[in-house]
Amino acid sequence: MAAVPGLSRWWGSRSDTDRIEIYTRWSFHTTLAGLPFLLLLATVSVHRPRGVVWDVALAVAALVTTGACIAVAEAGFRRGTVPRAPLATALVAGAATVGVGLQVVAERDAVGVPSPSGPWYVGLVGAAVLVALSVTTPYRPLVAGSAVTGALAGGVAALRGTPMLGAAIIGLSIVVALAFFVGAFRFSVWLLDVVREQERARGVQAQLAVAEERLRFARDLHDVMGRNLSAIAVKSQLAEQLVRRGRPGAADEVAAIGALAGSSLAEVREVVRGYRAVDLRSELAGARSVLRAAGIDCTVTGEDAQLSEQAQVVLGWVVREAVTNVLRHGSGGACTIAVDTGDREVSLTVTNTVAGDVGAWGSGLTGLSERLAAAGGRLSAGRRDGDFVLVGEVPA
Repeated sequence: MAAVPGLSRWWGSRSDTDRIEIYTRWSFHTTLAGLPFLLLLATVSVHRPRGVVWDVALAVAALVTTGACIAVAEAGFRRGTVPRAPLATALVAGAATVGVGLQVVAERDAVGVPSPSGPWYVGLVGAAVLVALSVTTPYRPLVAGSAVTGALAGGVAALRGTPMLGAAIIGLSIVVALAFFVGAFRFSVWLLDVVREQERARGVQAQLAVAEERLRFARDLHDVMGRNLSAIAVKSQLAEQLVRRGRPGAADEVAAIGALAGSSLAEVREVVRGYRAVDLRSELAGARSVLRAAGIDCTVTGEDAQLSEQAQVVLGWVVREAVTNVLRHGSGGACTIAVDTGDREVSLTVTNTVAGDVGAWGSGLTGLSERLAAAGGRLSAGRRDGDFVLVGEVPA
């Protein structure tokens, strides 16, 4: 019983993309692993007069074909391409399996028991090879492969004495069945590719959000320091000339330089701490825009609350860090940001579904917790009912 909770925790720690990939991959492998059993059903109804050696050869050929097809599919999932060796092995093994299987059917038919196993046997092996190739092969070549398999099956039926109309119907039935069957597997691979692309797009969106924040910081730092450094440079040159000429006023200019440097340092600290006119309403609007651009439905409540400047600054940092976490670790779906005002405290709650284990705090949440603690507030974050909930509280 302990294995089931462990498996449940492992499955719960996977992202939606990982779950879809695991489901798709094992759907392929499970289907291909059933090939020997299906081939057995295709021939077991025929009377068994002799041919034990052929039966063993058929079982070995079926197992080799199954293993080769699974290797082709796995290579496609892992690399996106299929190396020549597994592909050649699958094709040769499939051809050998068809040949041995037809020989088994011929041996059993020697006693005069009619059997339709031959054409369907060809169809089963062809289906296994086409399913393995569907991981990396477009749909049109797969349809062409289905047509070739159906033609071979119809030819086998005709060689066994089936009338031409009946052989044509058998071949056409196999073509249609394979086209739909392989098409379903190809659609699963296409869907997985779409989900992967969306996951990559979300990663790029997170990187863009970080880059945008860096540009904002660089712009603010330039605005603050550009004018002050220019003034310091001019005053330094003036003080130098006054000192060389022995004129009064040099000490005043040096003192002004020191005062300007001190004010510049204070302004830089304000930029770093985010104390330069941080507007919580603007941060919430930006968060809604960024999340919706990333395909995440964002709902904001309480954005019109009247807060002190210090509360807006600190909660603005909470919004920035929370949005970054949603973009990096979120599993899509919906994200809610709620601002609640009380008599003594103001709280900001961000709720979103996340992927993986996010129990350990990273440097971002640690720094945010320290920032709130310095303002007399506190930060809490953790899983709640399958979601990740981040709550920042500051004095009102």
